[in-house]
Amino acid sequence: MPALVLLGAQWGDEGKGKATDLLGGSVDYVVRYQGGNNAGHTVVVGDQKYALHLLPSGILSPGCTPVIGNGVVVDPSVLLSELSGLNERGVDTSKLLISGNAHIITPYNVTVDKVTERFLGKRKIGTTGRGIGPTYADKINRVGIRVQDLYDESILTQKVEAALDAKNQLLTKLYNRRAIAVDQVVEELLDYAGKLAPYVTDTVLVLNQALEENKVVLFEGGQGTLLDIDHGTYPFVTSSNPTAGGACTGAGVGPTKISRVIGILKAYTTRVGSGPFPTELFDEDGDALRRIGGERGVTTGRDRRCGWFDAVIARYATRVNGLTDFFLTKLDVLTGWEQIPVCVAYEIDGKRVEELPYSQSDFHHAKPVYETLPGWSEDITKAKSFSDLPKNAQAYVKALEEMSGAPISAIGVGPGRDETIEINSFL
Repeated sequence: MPALVLLGAQWGDEGKGKATDLLGGSVDYVVRYQGGNNAGHTVVVGDQKYALHLLPSGILSPGCTPVIGNGVVVDPSVLLSELSGLNERGVDTSKLLISGNAHIITPYNVTVDKVTERFLGKRKIGTTGRGIGPTYADKINRVGIRVQDLYDESILTQKVEAALDAKNQLLTKLYNRRAIAVDQVVEELLDYAGKLAPYVTDTVLVLNQALEENKVVLFEGGQGTLLDIDHGTYPFVTSSNPTAGGACTGAGVGPTKISRVIGILKAYTTRVGSGPFPTELFDEDGDALRRIGGERGVTTGRDRRCGWFDAVIARYATRVNGLTDFFLTKLDVLTGWEQIPVCVAYEIDGKRVEELPYSQSDFHHAKPVYETLPGWSEDITKAKSFSDLPKNAQAYVKALEEMSGAPISAIGVGPGRDETIEINSFL
């Protein structure tokens, strides 16, 4: 049962799209198992650049079936727009499958997300304002709208009424907003039913049958480990589980069917939104990483906060995900630095701490303890094997591997599909 999980080992934006696309030609199914259009992947194929927000990266691989699992929250307008955009560029999207149990992001979820974030002011979380959190909240509160509800108008109307009973009270009495009409929401949602119908199916059955037939299934997480609702830097996290365990619940496969868990690491560290970030740089080095690395959110358009590599976070990701391999991305961005600091531990209240503190307050006050490694100036974008890398680049990779606790099996040396060094096969 060759099932692989591929996920971000930092705060997201590590280059998961490139890694998934690299494997896409060798796998039969690529599955998004959590999140929504708050996550973005950039994939470069030849001279074409694709920005994917909700669709699995496997949509770009002709022999692969892309799947949106039950754990994903779906904004129909975004999904249909993304499909249309790919079709216009000649990409075949007809093989897409969508779980009937996936929850729908409704217009009122988006409204609640935006007004709540504005209401919080300085205490805001830094959400994307796309209705992700409120949709997951509806799911847990059992007033959510699922894809399958679009095909029963009576049930859909009842569910929208139940959800808006409370939300309209909130909007009108607390936020001084206009109430949302049930009929208007139902009409808009029903309009999507026919357009989505060709893709909707029982994806749990499809995926388990595929695994029984020894098909290769890749489960693709959005965001990153440190944004996990349970294991991330709460409350500055997403509303779902991008960690490896989320693949089981978000796609409906048992944990015994997962054979490999691959963590994506950037050769430095970035994050978008609010929250603690021990190695964040506010100097010329931070500006250079942002500029050279093109560090701007695919979905949000926001500049990413940049800092040096954090081995404490990498070790934590190895532990909570049970990582078997790492894919190190954007090593080429570090070309040109004479010395490259790497965070190996934290100082908290005068004490050295080598593992991620469980206390939010401790992590907020953590100061990085750095070791400095020699840099390199040679262009590495044409490297095809590990031995092609400059000696100092090789030493940097080996040091990160030793600090992080899992083997680095592939290295990204440029943005292109073919600018990757494979050390060990993932399949």
